[in-house]
Amino acid sequence: MNRMQPSVESTQAIAESDAITVERTLAGDRDAYRVLVERHSRSVFRLAYRMTGNRHDAEEVVQEAFLRGYQKLGQYAARSNFGTWVYRIAANYAIDRMRQRQKEEARRETPRAEDSDGMENDPLNRVKDEAPTPERLTQSIELRKQMEQALAALSDAERTAFVMRHWEGCGIEEIAVVLKSSSSATKYTLFRAVQKLRRALQPFVETRAQARAMGTES
Repeated sequence: MNRMQPSVESTQAIAESDAITVERTLAGDRDAYRVLVERHSRSVFRLAYRMTGNRHDAEEVVQEAFLRGYQKLGQYAARSNFGTWVYRIAANYAIDRMRQRQKEEARRETPRAEDSDGMENDPLNRVKDEAPTPERLTQSIELRKQMEQALAALSDAERTAFVMRHWEGCGIEEIAVVLKSSSSATKYTLFRAVQKLRRALQPFVETRAQARAMGTES
């Protein structure tokens, strides 16, 4: 489910158009900023949703990212890629939201039953089944839990790198800008994230593989 990669020409054209629109906004045309919001809000929301895991936080991240972008637009003047710039703002704020949510959850740490709405926030692309059996449904829920726990165990940088690379299809350079890191350091961060996720999910994957081999998986 990676986002489609635009051609070099279209990417350059968008960057140039963004730069012109930023100049119009700084010149006093407040409506011009809406063009930037409409152009980039969908990709920013997708990033925020996959980082935070729920629509409410993702919508807040999008609103705050573009608000901060507008307030700090003067700092962008010398830049050439508004999309990457607002991505970084969104990613940083999403990280803040995740930290805040973790603190809130730690304070009220109480067991709660799974609700059906949680299925909509599944960070994985689950296998679709027109009529899933109870066994399949249980396995899907368990896989989601495993993945959520594995993602939560990653550092903020690792989770951001993994989401942007494997779910958003972002390039290493783009991720490096967001993380304020070098390309080599970003590659290593991504490598660590993948290795940690593989180790965390390996027991579950092996269990399912054994069930398939024994013919007991529905």
